Amino acid sequence: MREYKSTIGVGVLILWISLACAFAREVSRLQTFDAEMERVTFKVQSGGWLGTAFVLLEPIPGSTNLGSYVLVTAAHVLAGMPSSNMVVVGRTKRGNSYAKMPWEVPIRANGTNLWTQHPQADVAAMRIEIPTNLDIGCVSTERLVNDKQLGEFLIHPGDELRVLGYPLGVEANDFGFPILRSGRIASFPLIPTAETKTFLLDFRVFKGNSGGPVYMLDAKQMHEGMLDTMNVSCLMGLISEEKVMPEQVNTLTETTTKFHELGLGVVIHAAIIRETIARLPPYRWP
Repeated sequence: MREYKSTIGVGVLILWISLACAFAREVSRLQTFDAEMERVTFKVQSGGWLGTAFVLLEPIPGSTNLGSYVLVTAAHVLAGMPSSNMVVVGRTKRGNSYAKMPWEVPIRANGTNLWTQHPQADVAAMRIEIPTNLDIGCVSTERLVNDKQLGEFLIHPGDELRVLGYPLGVEANDFGFPILRSGRIASFPLIPTAETKTFLLDFRVFKGNSGGPVYMLDAKQMHEGMLDTMNVSCLMGLISEEKVMPEQVNTLTETTTKFHELGLGVVIHAAIIRETIARLPPYRWP
């Protein structure tokens, strides 16, 4: 009888250890994607104009190389910059710490924009070369969800999403990392994205947030009609602007328009970002 109890105790202990290890792996997975997103998100600025951008790795079909780096942001962020170059506030690793490493990226040449803008949305993308000592994560363009995945991942209003950015230009720390905030999907339907193009997020937008990535950590995945217990992390889109309600104010001498902030962010779908990247010229290896 004592041996039976001992066997039960060992079994429970093994089960507890297995569950604890599984939980630790899951926590590590989520923390890793958060960290990768932090490491691919940067403040961009020029002449007092600023915004947020993120850099994705686009796989090169048929190539064993990693791929090309694509910078993504809101189109109005680049359009508003007065000079031909913008400063990207990067970071470099120094031992166990970091240091800021700003570098300039050309955005115009001979009066021509070097970025590609979606014809119907506030999205811009451009291929860039990165400094060799830049600390950067590895987030593939394949993380950008399409319509089919939005259905398979059971993403719906009320789901919590995460947003990285630089509200009013404020950085999370002296190293220049972005600030992580969150909000819930506040509109329906999400698809078809070709028609909706955007969705609302219960998230207050500040100047400097424009262009910031919006992503989800724990979407459930459907596979052959069954709910997969494995969670997936995916890019949902980017912050374009704040949703406002205009009000026309009439007085005896003039008519003006007042805009009321609603505390809602307008997010452009990841599928639209995919379309923008697809419009880029083919990458040419140096």
